Amino acid sequence: MTILSSLKVRFLSFLFITVISLSAQEHPKLILTKTGVEKIKKQLGKVPLMDQAIASVKAEVDAAINKPINLPIPKDYSGGYSHETHKLNYRLMQKAGVLYQILEDDAYAIYVRDMLKAYAGLYPTLPVHPKERSYARGKLFWQCLNDSNWLVYTSQAYDCIYEYLSKKERKYIENQLFRPFADFISVENPQFFNRVHNHSTWGNVAVGMIALVMEDEQLLQRALYGIKDVSLTKGLKDDDGGFILEPGKKAGFFANLDEPFSPDGYYTEGPYYQRYAMYPFLIFAQALQNVKPELKIFDYKDGLLIKSVYALLQLSDMDGDFFPINDGQKGMSYYSGSLVNAVDIAYYYGSKDPELLAIAEKQNTVVLNDAGLAVAQDITQDKATPFVKRSVDLKDGPNGEQGGIAVLRQDGLEVVFKYTAQGLSHGHYDKLSFSLYENGEEVIQDYGLARFVNIEQKGGGNYLKENTTWAKQTIAHNTLVQDGTSHFNGMYEVGSKNHSNHYLFNIDDLAAQVISATEQNAYPGTHMHRTMVMLKDSSWQKPMVLDVMEVKSDSTHTYELPFYYMGQLLTLNQPYKANVQLKPLGTENGYQHLFKEAASPVAEENVKFSWLANKKFYTLTTLASAADSIVLARVGANDPNFNLRRDPALILKKNNVADAFFVSVLESHGSYSTVSELAVNATTSVKQITVLYRDQDYWAIKLELKEGEDKIVAFSSKNVNRNTKHKLNVKGSVISWQGPFAIINLK
Repeated sequence: MTILSSLKVRFLSFLFITVISLSAQEHPKLILTKTGVEKIKKQLGKVPLMDQAIASVKAEVDAAINKPINLPIPKDYSGGYSHETHKLNYRLMQKAGVLYQILEDDAYAIYVRDMLKAYAGLYPTLPVHPKERSYARGKLFWQCLNDSNWLVYTSQAYDCIYEYLSKKERKYIENQLFRPFADFISVENPQFFNRVHNHSTWGNVAVGMIALVMEDEQLLQRALYGIKDVSLTKGLKDDDGGFILEPGKKAGFFANLDEPFSPDGYYTEGPYYQRYAMYPFLIFAQALQNVKPELKIFDYKDGLLIKSVYALLQLSDMDGDFFPINDGQKGMSYYSGSLVNAVDIAYYYGSKDPELLAIAEKQNTVVLNDAGLAVAQDITQDKATPFVKRSVDLKDGPNGEQGGIAVLRQDGLEVVFKYTAQGLSHGHYDKLSFSLYENGEEVIQDYGLARFVNIEQKGGGNYLKENTTWAKQTIAHNTLVQDGTSHFNGMYEVGSKNHSNHYLFNIDDLAAQVISATEQNAYPGTHMHRTMVMLKDSSWQKPMVLDVMEVKSDSTHTYELPFYYMGQLLTLNQPYKANVQLKPLGTENGYQHLFKEAASPVAEENVKFSWLANKKFYTLTTLASAADSIVLARVGANDPNFNLRRDPALILKKNNVADAFFVSVLESHGSYSTVSELAVNATTSVKQITVLYRDQDYWAIKLELKEGEDKIVAFSSKNVNRNTKHKLNVKGSVISWQGPFAIINLK
């Protein structure tokens, strides 16, 4: 090789390395990319939904940009002044960074730069937050979780103005702010960072996002796989969920993908916290796709992240509100910003499903990046088709073997049946519980959480003690309670090791949709099997819901089954007596928060309880015996600060029995007009429920109706094989069928 050739090769190699290096340093690259920014610029004024989103963000940032930068000394809980100010700051920085890229106005970059410099000056002076409630106190906020929120958003802002800053400015901001910040929420708080929980997801993603901007491979590996120095985690315990951080236990972003999610995309903490965690999961996935495409993050575990968006959407009612199982605040919906981001990303990186465009249309906004542009363009081109909410059964657990949650849907009715694992620290003790909705309104409710999120006047906006003493307890849910104690005796360490088991999910025939599951660990020596059937008949106004709870135990107990109905009691066909002086039902396990308003022994074979809600009539018809009793209760006892809602309940009670068989039918019927003051179809069409047959293997129930055909529902409690043939001799008549259940119409 000649000297000239050698020099040429070296020069080309140097040029190649330089190009690679420059390419690696190109910004923005996380959520926005150079290519994506140019696409958005070319479409300005042409895509109404994108233009509208930009205008909205611009108006918000423009209103703040000329005001003095405000960095109050941290001192408050959620909802307090310092908390909300720092929260507003990180959101404004992220939005201003995006505007700088799209609109090319230096004023936005200057705003972010000056804010970052101010934080870089403040952060080294800060001690840990003065509020001591959290197991992992932050510096800017009362917990590391919120500090991580700050860094996730601020990383995006820094990426957007990275090239605007001088090298000296970047060095100052990174060394004074970002690197100490990332170390603080990770190696200085391993009990927060090195675990599987939505808190840790935010921490992992915060460190990962800033690592990608700064091109710090060591930080990135920490984010993806957790802290590897086991000496930092040995013996540490996090008091939020009782996890012991054992050396060698998986941690980091991938562990938080592997363990809480099932193959169906269900997140074990429930939809409320899945919604909260979706933002960091998907925003980091988008950043990894842009910066580290070789990881193929959206293909990971058979497209798990995209599946999770669909699972979450299916776990919302007809109005888009997420079902409030576990710790869930009612009213949280797919209109939240985290779901706007989730829907746009799922559409862009998924299969361009036109059904997702229908959700985006309802959200009426998009995120300001490549994904949002794609959604906005395709909506403009009328590509949206209706999003269909189907009856679904979503498995729980990393391998889909830890129970699950099902939703049966028909004609505006939705039955939510929960038979999941514990759900980490946000789980409730409510195996085999259910709730019922009609047209997006609660009929039989799940209480949700006891917390006023970000309302400082109520416990600093944090979880109230009643969340533990009431909302998590079994009696607060629509499921079986044995001897006045909660499932697993309310012990997290026990509950987290157990889960209910799937038995049957069948929606082949919309005339009878079935979900069935078992639980045998909630109470040692007691086996529970609950089956819910959504029955439809053309002669009925609405489908009916058959609810059967089988209980078998090796000793006698008192069993209670509550129904938390929403509305005003109309009639009860039992001679109940209202209590003039209200007293709590008990002293612990949630009973201390229930007033006993009335009680009645059972005088009829079928108890009929009707109520009015949302201008509709509802009736619960339930099978009972002379030894049973009924309690009318109301939430609110031992609640001096009025932290709990005053919601009513009907409690069915069976005393001193080993085996119990609860059979009920829930019916929506009729309507009431407050304008014409006319009640239509105000009484139940169920005449009587009768048990025709019951043994260890089968049950058969007859529904006698005032009009139309009577029905027999026959069920095999031990065999779900579709090909197995069954035969029962019922009072001289033979019932035969194939498969686990049958619906037999009687003339």
